[in-house]
Amino acid sequence: MTWKTLATTALAGCLFAFAGQAADLRIALQDDPDMLDPAQSRSFVGRIVYSSLCDKLVDVNENVELVPMLATDWAFSDDGLKLVMNLRDGVKFHDGEVMNAEAVVYTINRNMTLKESRRKSELASIEKVEATGPLQVTFTLKKPDASLVAQLSDRAGMIVSPKAAEAAGADFGANPVCAGPFKFVERVAQDRIVLEKFADYWNAGEIHLNKVTFLPIPDTTVRLANLRSGDVQLVDRIAATDAETVKGDASLGYAEAVGLGSMGIYVNMGNGANAEKPMGQHKALRQAFSYAIDREAINQVVFSGGALAGNQPWPPTSPWYNQNLPVEPRDIEKAKALVKEAGFDRVAFTLQHHNNPVVTQTMQMIQAMAAEAGFDISLISTEFATLLDKQSAGDYEVSRSDWSGRPDPDGNVHTFYHSKGGLNDPKYSNAEVDRLLDEARASTDPAVRKAKYDEFAAIVTDELPIITLGHQKYLYGFTAKLDGFKAYPDAMIRLQGVKLND
Repeated sequence: MTWKTLATTALAGCLFAFAGQAADLRIALQDDPDMLDPAQSRSFVGRIVYSSLCDKLVDVNENVELVPMLATDWAFSDDGLKLVMNLRDGVKFHDGEVMNAEAVVYTINRNMTLKESRRKSELASIEKVEATGPLQVTFTLKKPDASLVAQLSDRAGMIVSPKAAEAAGADFGANPVCAGPFKFVERVAQDRIVLEKFADYWNAGEIHLNKVTFLPIPDTTVRLANLRSGDVQLVDRIAATDAETVKGDASLGYAEAVGLGSMGIYVNMGNGANAEKPMGQHKALRQAFSYAIDREAINQVVFSGGALAGNQPWPPTSPWYNQNLPVEPRDIEKAKALVKEAGFDRVAFTLQHHNNPVVTQTMQMIQAMAAEAGFDISLISTEFATLLDKQSAGDYEVSRSDWSGRPDPDGNVHTFYHSKGGLNDPKYSNAEVDRLLDEARASTDPAVRKAKYDEFAAIVTDELPIITLGHQKYLYGFTAKLDGFKAYPDAMIRLQGVKLND
């Protein structure tokens, strides 16, 4: 079977039904999130749940601009070594405790010191954080950090109840207590996460739903079937091939946004024994594998032309993209030559991937494409949270994963490529890359940052610890009874102002 034949394969599933009330919103997620602790979690869908559960110091609007949330305003000192944030008055956590400067200090310190925290590299520029007033915090930095406010618009800036977090320790994710519009009720793994409206939410006038239930349904066909039957009212990321079906159904609504992130293939280069295998040891093999992939064919077949072929952490449309390193077309002869150069006739390796139909179809295409260049790939399909756990533990040779993207360029690279990055699952280590990323993070001059990121891109597109495939749009289907829903470039589902009509 060729990759061209695989491109026409149809994927099907069965229908799931869930009960609910008119003011209770049911959202079908592509995956089941990992743990619900902002300090420890790393899954994309977990961030979607957090958008309803855990407010942040700063948020992002539809134009990818940083806007107030729990912090009302902020300012850097002239030397860039202090960041002062003023906090919103009258905010409560779900356990009734008051959200104030001390709670922010506790949360930031927890993110920086908890053994299991994945936020350490995101906050590495912070020397200390202090309460300089009941509703004011001051961050003192080791060096200027242009990315810090943007970091606080995500998990690093989600403020948790000190009382609840102190009592739970590393098990906080089993019963998270934050200051968002909905509070945690229950979680049944691989089945549902239930939240209910928090009556004392600081912005309660914008919340018009009594309950939100998140339902992990990996199969895109099943998610769409549940939407059309009315068993769910909103679908996270419909398949591109289903977009016209949704648009043509008068009972449904449709929204889309161009994402900030990327689709990548991670190669284990230093994370345990699997790093000793050929793909992790030979740059020429990683380059050959990249040349064997027809990114534009994948875009057309899997994403119906709705994605962008890519080779860097940012899309070619981004101002941070290095235009001197364009996406190269598939070159099977060059791929074959590089395999020979590395000293191999054929190379066998395992490639793990998320078990959703879109990703599976992509991996089957890549498997067939790469076979023509001399690669014998064994595909391993797994649930997404399990895939992330395996990546962290080094229990993989090659792994396919997505990154949803961040508003500041640092958020798309430092945590993945820096030797101390919290999400550097390949355990890639390059002192020059570390230097460039640290210097780009420290500068507030866009021109300086661009030059650093251009140098960085030249190195990583050559060494390929992560082989970027492209950048996709986020597509949503929802019942026409849902009012006020908007698609955001960061792919978060914000429910402020959203209503579900009878």
